[in-house]
Amino acid sequence: MIFISRKAKYLVTGAFAGLANGFFGSGGGLFIVPLLTRWVKLGQRRAFATSVAVILPLSVVSAAVYFWKGALDLSFAWPFLLGGAAGGLISGRIFQKIPLTILRRIFGALILYGGVRALLLL
Repeated sequence: MIFISRKAKYLVTGAFAGLANGFFGSGGGLFIVPLLTRWVKLGQRRAFATSVAVILPLSVVSAAVYFWKGALDLSFAWPFLLGGAAGGLISGRIFQKIPLTILRRIFGALILYGGVRALLLL
């Protein structure tokens, strides 16, 4: 069996997250959480928190590229940013209180919902 260092696993996981974020505007967490929990063997709460921490810089980079290419309308994005910041503050405060099984089910339901929409509602 080939040994892959932990740092290399982080880099590969980050690359998948960056690709998803760049192509789809978001979605890096779809790669980060499963890869961190199963491949890197990180605990689930830590994987969720790491995913959230990684998504911000990935999103900033993706937004900068879209802005540079003329595809981003910042005046349209501000209300979503404010609402997202409020949601992030609320969820960050209650994160430790939600059982892991509930977090896994919510995460799975969101992935399933997104997949069904992508396949059926093109």
